Amino acid sequence: MNYSETIAAVATAVAPGQGGIAIIRLSGPSAETIGRALVHCPGRQKWASHRILYGYVMAADGQHRLDEVLLLLMRAPRSFTGEDVVEIHCHGGVIVVQQVLERVLEQPGVRRALPGEFSRQAVMNGRLDLTRAEAVSELVAARSRRAADLAMAGLDGGIQVRITVLRERLLDQLIKLEARIDFEEDLPPLDEIILLKELQAVRAELLVLVADGKRADLLRRGLRVALVGRPNVGKSSLLNLLSRRERAIVTDLPGTTRDLLESEIVLAGVPITLLDTAGIRKTNDVVEQLGIARSEEALASADVVVLIIDRHDGWTNADAALWARIPPAVPRLLVANKADLLAGSMPSDMQPDVCMSALQGEGEEMLVQALLAASGAGEGDGFLIALNQRQRDLAALAAEALERSCDVAGQQLPWDFWTIDLREAIRHLGEITGEEINEDILERVFSRFCIGK
Repeated sequence: MNYSETIAAVATAVAPGQGGIAIIRLSGPSAETIGRALVHCPGRQKWASHRILYGYVMAADGQHRLDEVLLLLMRAPRSFTGEDVVEIHCHGGVIVVQQVLERVLEQPGVRRALPGEFSRQAVMNGRLDLTRAEAVSELVAARSRRAADLAMAGLDGGIQVRITVLRERLLDQLIKLEARIDFEEDLPPLDEIILLKELQAVRAELLVLVADGKRADLLRRGLRVALVGRPNVGKSSLLNLLSRRERAIVTDLPGTTRDLLESEIVLAGVPITLLDTAGIRKTNDVVEQLGIARSEEALASADVVVLIIDRHDGWTNADAALWARIPPAVPRLLVANKADLLAGSMPSDMQPDVCMSALQGEGEEMLVQALLAASGAGEGDGFLIALNQRQRDLAALAAEALERSCDVAGQQLPWDFWTIDLREAIRHLGEITGEEINEDILERVFSRFCIGK
C-alpha cells in the first residue's frame, strides 16, 4: 500500500430515496487541495481547520452544478486518521452521491479507499490502537443497545487497557527471569511460587475474558431461534406475538406455512432472528415438501430450537418424532401452546419448559426468559468489555502458552526454558492491541470493515 496517496469513499449508507445527507470522506496529503478544487465556496469564507464551509460542486465541464454541499476540513493531526481529512456533505440518495464521488476520483493523486482503510490509517498513524479500531466496526454493526454499549466500551479503550495491564504483568515476570539467566549470582533468589501464582492469575483472567467474549457474541450477531412443531400448533401465532406484527398467515388449516419465514426482533437487548418453519410432516404437496426441507436445515443452523406442542392435544407420537430430529448439540425448549384450553396428557419426563397462549399473549415473558437462559444470552449483563473472535483466539493462545510455562516450571527446568512460552504469551497479547503488528494482522482485521470506515 502507498500511504502517500489520498483515499476517498462514501462514509455513509446510500440507498435510493433514503437519507437526506451523504458524506464523502477524503484522507491524505492531497485532501485539502482536492476539496478546494472541487467545492466552490462563494464569498469570503475562511479555509481553516475544523470549520464548516458552504459551497457547491461543479460538473467536469464547469457549466452546471452537481450539488449544493457543506465541506468540513480537518487538518493533521487533529482528524480521525491523523492525516488531512476533508468531508463533503452532499444530498443523500444514489445519483448525486455517485456523481460527486466520481468528480473526487477524477482528481490526480486520489484513489478509492479499500474496506476499513480509514481506520487502518488511524492505527498506522497512532490515532487508534487495534482494539479501538475494531470497536468502531462493531459499533457500526451493533444490532442492539447492549451490543452498542460493549462496542463503545472497546472504543473508550476498555479492552486495550485490560490487555495492556495483563501484558505488563507478564513482562515484569519475564524481566525477573531474564535477570536471573544473566546475573543469577548477583541477585537474591527468585521466589518461584510467587512467580507461578502470578502467571496462573493472569491465565485465569484471560480465560474469563474468553468466556465473556463468547457470551457477548450473542449480543453482537444475535440468536437464530427455530420454531418447530406439528402443523397448526401455533408457531405462526407465536411468531406474530413476538414480532408484534402479522408476519405469518394464521389459519385453522394445517400446513398453512409453506416456506421458512424469518422475523428480526430484539428481546431483552438481544437481537433475535425467529425462524418460523413449515410444519414437518409427510406430505405429497411439492411446495410444502420444499418448505419442510428448509425447516430441516434451520434445525441444524439454529442457536436454540423451540418445539411447540398443542397443550390441549398433549404429547403425541408426531411431537416425539420432531423432538428426536433436533440435533443433540442444539439447546432446546419445549413450549406448550394453547394454555387457555384443557390440558392433554404429558409424560412425566417431558414436562413443558413454558406453558402459554400465543393467541391471548399469556406466558410471553416466561418464554423470553427461558429462551435467553437456554442460549446463555441472559448472562450478558455480567461483563463490561467483550473480546471479539480474533481477540479471543489470541487470548486463548496466550492462556495456553502460560499453561505450558507453568508445566515447564513444575519440571524444574532452567530459567531460560520458562521464558519460551512466556514470551509467546506476551506476543499474543501484543497482537490483540497492535503492539505486535504486521501486514497480515492488518489485512485480516480491516478486510472485514465496510468501505468508508
